[in-house]
Amino acid sequence: MENPLQKFKKDLQNIAKAGGRLLSIEVPENEEKPIIAEPVAAPSPSKTPEKTEAVARKVAKDGIPVNLYRPKDPFVGKCLSNEELVRKGGEGTVRHLVFDLSGGDLHYVEGQSIGIIPAGTDDAGKPHKLRLYSIASTRHGDHLDDKTVSLCVRQLVYKHPDTGVEVEGVCSTYLCNMEPGSEVKITGPVGKEMLLPDDPNANIIMMATGTGIAPFRAYLWRMFKEKHENYQFKGLAWLFFGVAYTPNILYKAELEDLQRQFPDNFRLTYAISREQKNVDGGKMYIQSRIAENADKLWELVQKDNTHTYICGLKGMEGGIDEGMSSAAAKHGVDWSDYQRGLKKDHRWHVETY
Repeated sequence: MENPLQKFKKDLQNIAKAGGRLLSIEVPENEEKPIIAEPVAAPSPSKTPEKTEAVARKVAKDGIPVNLYRPKDPFVGKCLSNEELVRKGGEGTVRHLVFDLSGGDLHYVEGQSIGIIPAGTDDAGKPHKLRLYSIASTRHGDHLDDKTVSLCVRQLVYKHPDTGVEVEGVCSTYLCNMEPGSEVKITGPVGKEMLLPDDPNANIIMMATGTGIAPFRAYLWRMFKEKHENYQFKGLAWLFFGVAYTPNILYKAELEDLQRQFPDNFRLTYAISREQKNVDGGKMYIQSRIAENADKLWELVQKDNTHTYICGLKGMEGGIDEGMSSAAAKHGVDWSDYQRGLKKDHRWHVETY
């Protein structure tokens, strides 16, 4: 049997053959997405605009832009705005940031992420490593001019397990404290797991906790707020959103306004754990809402044009699977087998961190 060291060496060789390099194997900070082993182009003797454009066209040949800007040569954008999303009485701080992308070729589609390289250096005097964040805006940006990108960032604050000293996340704190007008180094975009289907008649089930709402905000803007000649959403969008307190419902006014405007096409279901009780008298987590609606969800996921997306903290999938297993079992179906089929058909999408 191949020992772990041999397997690790083989994995490194495979990454190298694919033209990539391992950026880090550190455990990522909570709410700041893991650093990935990303493909890196061979160093170029020249960084002229013509060379950059040629690379961009090459990596976007399948229509999905990926790694247009890399850690060694990031795009330098500017912070246009930084607004608090948590209302009075809520827990923690979550900021909605908008960055200016004009002057470069950084473009993206809904469901992708960008990397942020914090200013300064680490304890060893080396530049900070990037962190990935889900994009919270459509490809056209919040200003609908194709020149901005938005993020939804929670500041990570925790106590060191050994010393008890309060520790602030490097990148999340950097972003949450950023002043408008500040420059920011951006890489990417990356990711193809969370892309929306092109079918305007598709059913889109979304399950989010906390800042996992980011890609779903982008979806909903594209479906309902923007007007497109080649994409006019007519399916059903159903969002399950789990938070601790009502003031922590991110983008609450936006979401509820869409629900009022499009009652036939958009369902909104909250799970507010510290304020609501489930049927057993316990806290109302997102898995409780999934269990309550499991039969309806089971009916939906059997349709060939239904896509399910899960985004948020690791561990939320277990409760979701439990609810779906119960519903599927009523029809003599093994949920694990059925879910594998959904993944194979690219209709079950998960991004947790």
